[in-house]
Amino acid sequence: QVQLVESGGGLVQPGGSLTLSCAASGIISRISAMSWHRQAPGKERELVAAIKSGANTNYADSVKGRFTISRNNAKNTVYLQMNSLKPEDTAVYYCNADVYTTQTPFMIGTYWGQGTQVTVSP
Repeated sequence: QVQLVESGGGLVQPGGSLTLSCAASGIISRISAMSWHRQAPGKERELVAAIKSGANTNYADSVKGRFTISRNNAKNTVYLQMNSLKPEDTAVYYCNADVYTTQTPFMIGTYWGQGTQVTVSP
């Protein structure tokens, strides 16, 4: 019904930058909030950043001032610009979207991408 596809992960040195993208497709009527989460080995998945349809944003304390979330509503795409990356940012990054589909225009569903690996290492 709804697919989220992430891209942009990879290996980067400490202090470097990466930009993640997540494109939503399928029977989408409207997307409410979009967000990025991450899960490091042996740890629980955590919220990194979120952006509402009105462009209000919030960030985990650990990434404030380094990461920027943005979205292109016309393309149903959310981005995560990551600067000043640290080894502790290493994780699988997942995209999430709250979607009203054309089949359920008054009921919101939550969808996840498959994840993209980000590794920060010398």
